Amino acid sequence: MILPRFVQIEQRFPDRTISDIPKRIRQELSQADFVNRVPIGGRLAIGVGSRGISNIATIVKAVVDFWKERGVQPFLFPAMGSHGAATAEGQADVLMHYGIHEATMGVPVISSLDVVPLGQTPEGISAFMDKNAFDADAVFLVGRVKWHTDFAGSIESGLFKMMAIGLGKFAGAQQYHTLAYNMGLENVIRSVGAKVLSSGKVIGGLAIQEGAYHETAGLVAVSASGGAAAMVKREEELLAEAKTWMAKLPAPEIDVLIVDEIGKNISGAGMDTKVINRSVHGQYNPFPNTPKIHRLFARALSGNTYHNGVGLGMADIVHDRLVSDIDWAPTHINSLTASTPAAIRTPIHFSTDRECLERIAPTVGKADLSTVTYCRIRNTLELAHMYVSETLVPALSPEAVAVSEPFEAPFNAKGDFARWSEAAVAAGGKPVEASAH
Repeated sequence: MILPRFVQIEQRFPDRTISDIPKRIRQELSQADFVNRVPIGGRLAIGVGSRGISNIATIVKAVVDFWKERGVQPFLFPAMGSHGAATAEGQADVLMHYGIHEATMGVPVISSLDVVPLGQTPEGISAFMDKNAFDADAVFLVGRVKWHTDFAGSIESGLFKMMAIGLGKFAGAQQYHTLAYNMGLENVIRSVGAKVLSSGKVIGGLAIQEGAYHETAGLVAVSASGGAAAMVKREEELLAEAKTWMAKLPAPEIDVLIVDEIGKNISGAGMDTKVINRSVHGQYNPFPNTPKIHRLFARALSGNTYHNGVGLGMADIVHDRLVSDIDWAPTHINSLTASTPAAIRTPIHFSTDRECLERIAPTVGKADLSTVTYCRIRNTLELAHMYVSETLVPALSPEAVAVSEPFEAPFNAKGDFARWSEAAVAAGGKPVEASAH
């Protein structure tokens, strides 16, 4: 195999880190008009999602503490559709893995798939709400506002989506994704979210925004008191802002993207589709103004994905270890509930990193394999540090700076990647490990 040398690079973005998260949350919630909507002694259901949100335990604890100090009796519940293998125990376990459980939060975590029907939207969609949340005096949501992996719109992932699919649990998620096949997921989210809001139970939420370093960059109280239109408008503004902070891959075109790990904790689709420029339905490079990726090699599942293999179908080739690590039961449930069967198609796979690269490099349309360009990332959340081939360096964006001299890509005797970080450090780079594998 003719493999070029690599360099370690850093992408340098504005750092928008909020230094004191509890203080910022206290400020935001104290000034919100929903503060007095929960009576002293009232029960408040706080919904929490399941994505890999930075500082999520710290954020949730600060929200819980704020409401407790106001004499409210909060409890937490998983605001998830089919995650955690679509079981109450599995969803509670997802939160526990993020450090969100009764011992750390000081309030109960109540997980159930039982729902209450809320009637139909004007578009004829049956809406549902988590029964424990419905039985509380009020509902408050904690979620990240970001781009969605399945579609592009003015409202994507955020509090409105949590009101629809999160509060609707498995029963709602199944129906909503089915209808979204023809109606579009944004339309379904808007329709169901407005219906859930009309129940009068949801008082608002805390919108989390993240910067290019996956840092907590925004914590914004969003009130439901102005109705669906006002809440949607605020979320549209927050999403538009977050999109301008988004980190991208460092070149306009990459022949082979190497992704060390995929998983539900990284993205709902296993990999962020708007980073890798792949659709969950199988299309290559569907998103404009996004680097073009010709081939994608996925090496392993994240240790925090509960063996859910959603996303492997967007890769062109994968390591045997990834396939053997998949638990197909939750993978099937999650993919079929989301109406994205293409996202779990099994790509060709081989037993070593070297063989995977040897097999896929000749398919990028270059007769001279020494000119193939490569980029290796840990996952689609972590785009500040990575390795790129010398052949890609001339095309790097201004944000990308080489921090090492070129080095030969190290392999072990079996043919898998060895200690790239050590090789980079020996070439003058920094000790940032790209992968545990």
